[in-house]
Amino acid sequence: MTNQPNLPNQPHKSGSTSSSEELRDRIEHTRDELGQTVEALAAKADVRAQAKEKAADIKAQATDMAADAKAQAQDLTAHARERASAMTEQAVNFVKDKTPDPVLDEADRVANRAWANRTPLIAIGTALIVILLVRRGRGRK
Repeated sequence: MTNQPNLPNQPHKSGSTSSSEELRDRIEHTRDELGQTVEALAAKADVRAQAKEKAADIKAQATDMAADAKAQAQDLTAHARERASAMTEQAVNFVKDKTPDPVLDEADRVANRAWANRTPLIAIGTALIVILLVRRGRGRK
């Protein structure tokens, strides 16, 4: 008797049922592995899909960076506003401290009168602007 491997067409002599099941299982397992290998090779060979995936990754990174930059800009803007408000308050307090009380009282009185008579002041201001624009237009001719 020669030691030849069992070919698919030749029956097994001993324990043929379990051996053929094992062989089928091994064949099925080998087919699965081969299929996975072919899929992996196809994915590596698909340059277009790789480029799309890389572009999607870069786009996601850019989106994240833009969101971070926007948040940082908003934080800086808020900080600048707070600082400007504090500086304005300091300037107002400085002016109030250095201005004599009678001048502050008179400025307050004038501001209150202007506010109470704002409609006539707005009308006069509008009329003045119209007159200046008309004169300017005539001067160009």
